[in-house]
Amino acid sequence: MSAAKLKLKKGDTVVVIAGDAKGKQGKIVEVDRAGNRAVVEGVNLVKKHTKPTTKFPQGGIQEVAASIHLSNLMLMDGGKATRVGRKVEEGKVVRIAKKTQTTLK
Repeated sequence: MSAAKLKLKKGDTVVVIAGDAKGKQGKIVEVDRAGNRAVVEGVNLVKKHTKPTTKFPQGGIQEVAASIHLSNLMLMDGGKATRVGRKVEEGKVVRIAKKTQTTLK
């Protein structure tokens, strides 16, 4: 079974619309298609206890961004949150912003 088409993708600027981080904005760093979750830069930070490794030579407590469900995110277009739709243009399916009807990359 193939994963569903997602309306948000890596690199999109989003705003959190529900939960503890409501109102915060950030850029999507990673998307988990199977779990319908995304990691947003600077949002939903959690403390992670790490042992010394090559990545973290000192170890200790690191703050990392945890994933957040896609239903709690909304795409930003021109400084305002908007819903995302799909439209066929020149034989290709493209994402469009519902508020402004502009094509999203």
